[in-house]
Amino acid sequence: MNAPLALFVYNRPRHTRRTVQALLSNELASESDLIVFSDAQRDPESAAAVREVREFVESITGFRSLRIVRRDANLGLAASIIDGVTAVCGEHGRVIVLEDDLLTSPYFLRYMNQSLKVYETDAAVGSIHGYWYPVDREVPETFFLRGASCWGWATWSRAWRCFEPDGRELLAQLRLRKLTDSFDLDGAIAYTQMLKNQIAGKVDSWAIRWHASMFLENRLQLSPGRSLVRNIGFDGTGTHGVDSGVYGVEQSAMPVAVTRVPLRESPEARAALIHYYRSTRQNIAKRALGRLRRMAGI
Repeated sequence: MNAPLALFVYNRPRHTRRTVQALLSNELASESDLIVFSDAQRDPESAAAVREVREFVESITGFRSLRIVRRDANLGLAASIIDGVTAVCGEHGRVIVLEDDLLTSPYFLRYMNQSLKVYETDAAVGSIHGYWYPVDREVPETFFLRGASCWGWATWSRAWRCFEPDGRELLAQLRLRKLTDSFDLDGAIAYTQMLKNQIAGKVDSWAIRWHASMFLENRLQLSPGRSLVRNIGFDGTGTHGVDSGVYGVEQSAMPVAVTRVPLRESPEARAALIHYYRSTRQNIAKRALGRLRRMAGI
C-alpha cells in the first residue's frame, strides 16, 4: 500500500488549490490516502481565508480516501507539522509530507513510494526529499546528503522518533561535537544561525530542527537529481515567506529512476549545493547593490 499523504494548510486558498490539483495529476493519487491538517485562524483577519480553505478541502475528490483534521486553535506551522507527522507516523509507520505551496510533478508520488520501499530497512536513511535546487553542476539521478529537508519529503516512524524539538539541545550537541562548520556546508549557508534564531523565537521553524536532528544522527536523505517539486510560496503570502526567485525550478517532466545507491553522502551533490549557495549569496548581494545604486541615481 502507498504511504499516506499529510497536507498542511492554513489561509492560502489559491495556493492550496494548485497544490491539490498538482497532486491529483499523479498516477498514484487515486491509490493514496490524503490527510489534510487545517490550522485555525491566528487573528480575525485570517478567518475568511481559513474558512475558504476549509470549504475547498472538504470538496476534494480523487484520492483513495480523505480525512480532514481541523485545528480548534491556531498551532502555527511548526507545531501543526510536528503534531501531524507524529500522529500519521504513529498510525501508519511512514508519511509523505506536503505544505500548501508545493507543486508536484506527476511522478512525485511514484518516486516517493518507490524510495520509501527501497530504503525502508536501511537505518542510515532518514528521509526522502522531492525538491532539488537549480544547480549548474551535474549530479547523479538520485543521491544522498546528510541531514533532512522540507519541500515535499517523506520519512518513517523509525527516523521521526529521532526528531529533537529542543533547539538548545541541538545547538549544544553541534558545538560539543564541533560540527557547526560542516552543518553550515563549510560556511555556504547559515544553518547554525537559523537554529539560533529558532531558539530566540525569531522564527518558528520545525525544519531547521528536523535537519539538525538528522544531521546529528548522521542520517541521510535521498534526493532526486531533477526536482519533482516547485515551491510557489515565495510571493510574500506565506507565514515565513519572502519574495525570492533564487529557489525557482520547474518540476521534472520525466520520472526519476529509483535504484539503490551507496549509503554515503554524494561528494558531487554536496559540492554542487555549496557552489549554488555561495553563488546565490553573491548574486543577491549584487542585486541589492544594484538597487541601491539605482535609488541613488548612480
